Amino acid sequence: MAIDLIAAPSNLGLRPPEPGSVPGTAKAPEALRESGLFGAFARLGARDAGTELAARYRAAVEPGATVRNETAIIDHSRRLTGRIDAAIGAGRTPFVIGGDCSIVLAPALALRRRGRFGLVYLDGHGDFRHPGNSDEVGALGGEALAAAVGLHAPAVSDLDGLRPLIQPRDAVQLGARDDEVDAIELAETLGAFLPTSAVRTDGIERTVERVRAVVAASDLDGYWIHLDVDALDPEYMPAVDSVDAGGLDPAELVALLQALAPDAIGADVAIFDPDLDPTGEYAESLTALLEAGFAELGTATVVSTRGQERHG
Repeated sequence: MAIDLIAAPSNLGLRPPEPGSVPGTAKAPEALRESGLFGAFARLGARDAGTELAARYRAAVEPGATVRNETAIIDHSRRLTGRIDAAIGAGRTPFVIGGDCSIVLAPALALRRRGRFGLVYLDGHGDFRHPGNSDEVGALGGEALAAAVGLHAPAVSDLDGLRPLIQPRDAVQLGARDDEVDAIELAETLGAFLPTSAVRTDGIERTVERVRAVVAASDLDGYWIHLDVDALDPEYMPAVDSVDAGGLDPAELVALLQALAPDAIGADVAIFDPDLDPTGEYAESLTALLEAGFAELGTATVVSTRGQERHG
């Protein structure tokens, strides 16, 4: 299956980095294009499937909303869902280049409309803050996994009345730091919670087995990979909105992606911030990592007789 590259330049799910400023993640798709990402994937047979623009970022939470930019996030998610669904319907593999982590709602909605799918949420943070466990909700980028599995406010977790978009037992949080604040709830709620220490204790092969036991179960229609590049240790990727030590190294991340990407129905990448990469060196290193990790994205999936994607 050939890849469709979909740009999703959004910063709607993040807090302002400082008063009066806006997050730079909306610039990521163009910065990665400039660093050669789109060209590299074109040489592998991918095509540019266009850009889904987001509305203007606003720092204040609108009246009656739970998170900032709530209306804009919902609108962007629905439009991005359409592009993802069109790619899958055409027998292609969507690879969404974002953006902040709130973009994961779009593939979650697209796949929920088609059946029951798993989610590999590869992120240096749990993104599991929600109204049931925090009084500080308001930035959906740090709450996206909770929304995807139906624990957030209905406006962002019950799109199309299909809550949960991903069954909690069908999701894996992979790569969070060992001091993750919501570690206990993640472990009790999801199909698996595998922080960085678990990856290193188990090794790549065993970690992949544990992930696949959840997201590639026989009763699922496939799985999606969400990658927040802050899964990398800041020694290798400091150009992210929340820098915390203790992450994966590039070799570990590439090995995980190479093992999981072929059977995935699609993937997205988020949180790279070009404003924090003035020389472009991290865009270049990230381009090389994504090419190595996702070159075989979707190559092991086939179209089922129901028109959905299944593992082959």
